[in-house]
Amino acid sequence: MIDLAAIQAARARLQGQVHKTPFTHSRTLSDILGAEIWLKFENLQFTASFKERGALNRMLALTPQERSKGVIAVSAGNHAQGVAYHAQRMGVPAVIVMPRFTPTVKVANTRRFGAEVVLHGDTFDDAKAHGYELVRERGLIMIHPYDDEAVIAGQGTLALEMLEDKPDLDAMVIAIGGGGLISGIATAAKAIKPGIEIVGVQTERFPSMYAAVKGASMTAGHYTIAEGIAVKSPGAITQEIVRRAVDRIELVSESDIEHAIVVLLEIEKTVVEGAGAAGLAALLRDQAEGGQRFHGKRVALVLTGGNIDPLMLGELIERGMVRAGRLARIRVDLRDLPGALAHATKLIADAQANITEVHHQRAFTALPVRNVEVDFVLQTRGPEHIQEVIDVLNAAGFAASNHDH
Repeated sequence: MIDLAAIQAARARLQGQVHKTPFTHSRTLSDILGAEIWLKFENLQFTASFKERGALNRMLALTPQERSKGVIAVSAGNHAQGVAYHAQRMGVPAVIVMPRFTPTVKVANTRRFGAEVVLHGDTFDDAKAHGYELVRERGLIMIHPYDDEAVIAGQGTLALEMLEDKPDLDAMVIAIGGGGLISGIATAAKAIKPGIEIVGVQTERFPSMYAAVKGASMTAGHYTIAEGIAVKSPGAITQEIVRRAVDRIELVSESDIEHAIVVLLEIEKTVVEGAGAAGLAALLRDQAEGGQRFHGKRVALVLTGGNIDPLMLGELIERGMVRAGRLARIRVDLRDLPGALAHATKLIADAQANITEVHHQRAFTALPVRNVEVDFVLQTRGPEHIQEVIDVLNAAGFAASNHDH
């Protein structure tokens, strides 16, 4: 089995080939959460994810004969880019199998590292089956994303770096997909500091490791914003390590993760993908539910990756602004008379709110004829300011209400 020595050996092998990413204290998050929060910025790796560590450690163990045949990975995400990039650096041919509907930007990024990309199947399982066919046909070496001892040891190097920088950590909160990352981290951290608490995080939509450890039957969903940890069946090796070395697993919702992405962007000025925000999501959720599990503790979070679609990020920012009361939609009922709309917009302007959109609705309304509904999208200072605008409109005889939800 993987032990501390294997992870220390991986650290020596990876030296100078992957970044020792910053591990810094977040004063603002610490103040918000009532704990001492330390962030490991794996989104600053060259391919913007920790996956490089495990992939490279596995590939450095290839024999000269295996290197000449080449490697293969089945992944639509960060593992694909980690394998492709380091295979290119090592001069090893790489084949990456992805489902046919993989976003073109991910395909292009992987090809950019010189890999042969094979698009096959509608689902990840179809792609995986095809990958193993290619292993048989072409004698390629499969680099598994998580269920491989060398891959797990590579991911475990993160724990060595964090405990070197901050030896008195009390807890590490780590996202779980297939379990490679948390298995490596838990193995190293518990060997160095047996009392440290290792907490896993999964999404409510993909609770595969949580269900396996609990012996429960839980069905997976179809989609999560944290696609990096959307794994339907955890690894065999990783499951055994998680049972032994992980203290507990928390589940988070989609909105928890969305909120955490926006918080990291606003407070830390750092971009993370859904899986990269899972750890913070668990802490924010615990606090929102009145929990004290992390209160006063020194807690490490790994920002596992930063590969998020810019359009999705734009949507998340807008939704975050709505949650914070900085963007509001209010509905106002007007008489359909000249000047009524102008009067309403002047009242809104006088209340210091900025109008970004106006939707004028005559037909699709239950109001009497000659009346219209107008939805205003406003930039506001917060929930109190929204209420202030509504009060001003109501006082002037307009029926106005908050129509955010």
